[in-house]
Amino acid sequence: MKKYIKGANPYMPLWEHVPDGEPRVFEHDGEKRVYVYGSHDIERDKYCGRNYVVWSAPVTDLTDWKCHGVAYETQYDSILYAPDVVKKGNKYYMYAAEKQGSLVVVASSDTPWGPFTDPKETKLGFDPGVLVDDDGKVYAYWGGCAAPCYIAEMEDDMATIKEDTLVSNPLGHSTCPWNPVDDGHISLIDAFFEASSPRKVLGKYVYIYSKRYEKPVPELGVYYPNNGFLSYRFSESPFGPFHDGGDFSFNGGEILRDSEGRGTMTYQWGNNHGSIMEVNGKWYVFYHRQTGVNEYSRQAMIEPIDVALGTDGKLYIGDIKYLEGEPVSSKPVEMTSQGAQVNGLDAYSWISAGYACHIYGSKKRAYIKPGYEEKEDISTPIVDMTSGTTAGFRYLQFGCNTPATVTAVLGEAKKVKVNVRLDSYRGRVIASLDFDGSNTELTAKLNTGVVGKHAVYFEFLSDDQEESYSFDRFTFDR
Repeated sequence: MKKYIKGANPYMPLWEHVPDGEPRVFEHDGEKRVYVYGSHDIERDKYCGRNYVVWSAPVTDLTDWKCHGVAYETQYDSILYAPDVVKKGNKYYMYAAEKQGSLVVVASSDTPWGPFTDPKETKLGFDPGVLVDDDGKVYAYWGGCAAPCYIAEMEDDMATIKEDTLVSNPLGHSTCPWNPVDDGHISLIDAFFEASSPRKVLGKYVYIYSKRYEKPVPELGVYYPNNGFLSYRFSESPFGPFHDGGDFSFNGGEILRDSEGRGTMTYQWGNNHGSIMEVNGKWYVFYHRQTGVNEYSRQAMIEPIDVALGTDGKLYIGDIKYLEGEPVSSKPVEMTSQGAQVNGLDAYSWISAGYACHIYGSKKRAYIKPGYEEKEDISTPIVDMTSGTTAGFRYLQFGCNTPATVTAVLGEAKKVKVNVRLDSYRGRVIASLDFDGSNTELTAKLNTGVVGKHAVYFEFLSDDQEESYSFDRFTFDR
């Protein structure tokens, strides 16, 4: 029986919705795994939920994710915002953001998956991020757009800040519509928004955060205020001063560029939160994307990322450009369907339309419909596609032998022509499926050979410009 793809992008099952994921590599009972701690979008009509769950994967296989279940339940009958977890000694400490982030408590556990118990109130604030340094000292970072960011060293109890170490607004916080008045701190046009995540990278202290852009970033298709970015600054000290780094993640999907370099997003951007982690000798960015028509069903995403230190001491993170072996610039890595499956998704498995990283051209707002049914073969469809819409998947692996056929499944039977294009949404057509309205599943022969790794796009065409379509899944066969 043909299997469904798993461990792609999103890397958790399509029914799971864990945004704001902070990745951590912990070795416990002799096994080294990467654990992800994030919010839990289960309310469906608002951000987050009333518990945290923990997922992990062996460091040798970032496609094999396991759910450890609920690690922490709200103690205040409130919504839990983004947490963080660190290890100090033989204990694991979870900084849980109770009361929608307005009260941060620290709970502890003997295992990285919890349960985390005995919560103690702290003076930390919104979106806490914690760094345990090489010498055992512990630093906390927090803040949001409505208030500046802060840094402080923690006492040994992991709950109390050392008041004399408190640094206010080390980055400068961004302007935003709900914070228009100068509060006495430095406000910047394109700056810190939220999502503090301190890391130690190649000997540098790195402040990872969500940046808000007020001015356009045309090369990425950003023409209005946008906070779908993860960015970084770096320092020789945990308290700064911090030097400009750049952006290394953006959740606006594949960026289409015209001849003048102006971009167009192909995925609905939304708030972003996450961090980077070295896993088994390779670096990755963990971030999230949106599904549905709002930001209440976000999903965990992963991409390989490059990290390098220049001879001038500058730290580069992202898609790095090198000149004669020296890093000279960096930009956000691409958003893909493959995630950690860097050789491409198996084209001969069932691939849900929910793995699309490109949804473009609909006269309505086409989107991935969230799924919540916990089953192995779940597929989340793209809905509200109209004639001219393309759904793209980067990338698929066809191997050394070309497939003979492609099969596509619609959400409901309708009359529509579906062209399968290779490498670009305007690329060559390798097959066409003519649905006559009587069935939801159709197979067509390929008109050309395809081997190796390629991006694949499904183009929906119809004489009825107002009709909408639902795309569920597809597969190839030899």
